[in-house]
Amino acid sequence: MSTHTQTTATSVRTAIVVEAPIERAFRVFTEDFDRVKPREHNILGVEIAETVLEPRAGGRVYDRGVDGNECQWARVLVFEPPNRVVFSWDISPQWQIESDLERTSEVEVRFIAESAERTRVELEHRHLDRHGEGWESARGAVGGDGGWPLYLQRFGGLIADDA
Repeated sequence: MSTHTQTTATSVRTAIVVEAPIERAFRVFTEDFDRVKPREHNILGVEIAETVLEPRAGGRVYDRGVDGNECQWARVLVFEPPNRVVFSWDISPQWQIESDLERTSEVEVRFIAESAERTRVELEHRHLDRHGEGWESARGAVGGDGGWPLYLQRFGGLIADDA
């Protein structure tokens, strides 16, 4: 299990191949997103109790703090099991919630069956330049070892642990 990350002008792409049928890979990524996203990736101000990815187009992606407060940081744009999920990235390069939807980027996660028991998962975080000033540092952060590659490594670990 290894990830490969590529950075282009305004996007980051990373991928992993897991030993799981496509339906299971999609289900684990979306239903167990709470276990994929590291707790330290937090702009709430209190410890995260859970991260929720609502499984439908129009759903929310949010962190719920131990105090009950919620921080919505993404919107589910496309939900097409077991092939792909697309969500917005409503976080500015200053790691604050971005309320101007014209200044948000998007993350597409595609699930491609390589065989009945093997799935390639490709993640693309695109349109990072929409964030405006400082977007290059955001690209570096989400494409770096502590960004999307870490999420896919954690996802791969869940798949292996639950096998």
